[in-house]
Amino acid sequence: MRGLRSTIAMLAVLIGLSAYIYFVTSKIPEGGAADEPERVFVALEADKIDELKVKSESGETTSVKKDGGTWQVTAPLTAKADATEIGSITSTLSSLGVTRVVDENPADLKEYGLDSPRMEIEFKASGDKAYGDYHRLFIGGKSPTGGLLFARRDADTRVILVPGHTDAIFNRSTFDLRDKALLAIERETVDRMAISAGGPGATTLELVKDGAGWKLTRPLAAFADTSAADTLLGLVQGATMKSIAADPATPADLKQYGFDTPQGTLTLYTGDASTSLVFGANAGDDVYVRDPAKPLIATASASLLNELRKGPDDYRRKNVFGFSRYSTDRLEFTREGQTVAFEKVKSTDLTPDKWRRVSPSAGEPDPMAMDDLLGRLEGLRATSFVGSTAGTGVDAPSLTVSAKFENGTREDRVSFGRSISAVYAAIAGQPGVAEVPAAEFDEAIKALDLVSK
Repeated sequence: MRGLRSTIAMLAVLIGLSAYIYFVTSKIPEGGAADEPERVFVALEADKIDELKVKSESGETTSVKKDGGTWQVTAPLTAKADATEIGSITSTLSSLGVTRVVDENPADLKEYGLDSPRMEIEFKASGDKAYGDYHRLFIGGKSPTGGLLFARRDADTRVILVPGHTDAIFNRSTFDLRDKALLAIERETVDRMAISAGGPGATTLELVKDGAGWKLTRPLAAFADTSAADTLLGLVQGATMKSIAADPATPADLKQYGFDTPQGTLTLYTGDASTSLVFGANAGDDVYVRDPAKPLIATASASLLNELRKGPDDYRRKNVFGFSRYSTDRLEFTREGQTVAFEKVKSTDLTPDKWRRVSPSAGEPDPMAMDDLLGRLEGLRATSFVGSTAGTGVDAPSLTVSAKFENGTREDRVSFGRSISAVYAAIAGQPGVAEVPAAEFDEAIKALDLVSK
């Protein structure tokens, strides 16, 4: 009995689908299937469109206009528009093709969902004579299979089918179409960052641009990890709103969403100008956030706030030395009162530069062995930092390395000490000491021994 019911159900579906195919294909003009594909808006160029009005399925209508090459939302609010979202709509309008003509002169648009269209797109292309006035695209119901959409254009009486994937492109809300960047920054111009995370009274961490890199100035003065600072800037540049909680926000909203006791604040500086983000209470897996210069409160991913919670050591430079094997000009190694020095001899032709041992005995070290030593020094990285030098052995170092690099304009001086269980590096001009892997330090010593003979 159950099998009979299943068979009857399948037959009913087959009959319904067959009826639909007959209904649609019976209204195609003779020879229509062999016609060349027709564009909905013939010869329309996406970059000529400068005005759009989008009515979504929810009934929300958003107007956007190009102003000096930049898209702006003009209604129901004023805001910068999301150029990617707008570009998707304009390019789709310009390339949209007619999959099939369903009805040349429909008696009733209701059966296609076009008596009251789900979506309407209105546009104007001022730089295009053919589309200098307003044109419209109406999107109705979906085909029974869901793969196509019933549509009409302008005053054309025909009902056409267009690809179903365009539903998601055209069905956009005001929030979808507005720019959702939390901060509009040009990361190359940012020269200082101030970070406070962890609630009221938290220590402020400050990073300042230092040539091509960064340095820490608060709560301590130290070389900064340029990649860590750049990662933070990248996260800020890419951070977007997920939703809007209040716009404009009232004093009551500020308290409700946790801005009376914020979890963190990030301020970016470009010269004397600054822009900030303040993080309020948690919003599930997200967090409430606001730019004090703007009236709204939004939600955003908590990943940026988590990044701000990193401590000073997370932003310190981990490389013990600031040079690379290619930028180094001179190296001096002092052990047990004896110094071995090497200088790079610059080549005057296309041959590689050479290293020479200049003291205590002149000679030419094996190039591969010298390159290995340079690589091991370059690769030494701190695993942690210690605030005090007590018990680290750096007051009576087992090795001191002095390096000149970048044509002698910069210099590193590092003293290495040993405790019972670890190796430490005291970097001249830097607070505390860095702990480095003992095994890697020992390999550097072996490499030094090979070129010192």
